[in-house]
Amino acid sequence: MTHALPAAPAAPPRRQVFIGTAIASVAALMLTGGMLALFLLHRQRWLAENDSWLPQGVEISGVATNIALLGMLVTPVFAQWAVYAARRHDRLHLGLALGLVVIIGIAAINAQSYLYQQMGLGVAHSGYAGMFYAITGTVTALIIIGVVYSAVVMFRLLGGRQSDTELVAAHALYWYVLAAIYSALWLIVYVTK
Repeated sequence: MTHALPAAPAAPPRRQVFIGTAIASVAALMLTGGMLALFLLHRQRWLAENDSWLPQGVEISGVATNIALLGMLVTPVFAQWAVYAARRHDRLHLGLALGLVVIIGIAAINAQSYLYQQMGLGVAHSGYAGMFYAITGTVTALIIIGVVYSAVVMFRLLGGRQSDTELVAAHALYWYVLAAIYSALWLIVYVTK
């Protein structure tokens, strides 16, 4: 008669997607934080010698930037709603929440492109233009990455992988960080000018 040992307990989940998203989010936060710090430094140096940091004749539309900010502040709520729906295997609300995240992300990208068009600012126009396009272009690229991330999560979960709640939680983390980044961009670049 042979006595066998019981099977070992299942290994805990490694949460690779969540950790990877957290590392990428911290990197994005550090990148944009450094860029915004440089923007403030160049602005301070420019204003010590000149009257205005914003080039003459250039106006930043407050409507487009404020609407984009409101959308970016609401997006983490919808991303968290997707986490809630995924944990309860509610496909209808999961699809609705992720769809709203995608739509608001696209609206923020559209608001930024509208702003570029309305400003009519050439890149070589001044020191302001280079800094402005570098920072806003980086944040726009991060939002595009977020929209693609949302689409991947949507297709994956609505396609049958409903037990992958870690992916939805990582997605929500990314949008929380994007909301913080856009809020800082809005305050430093669009409001204080």
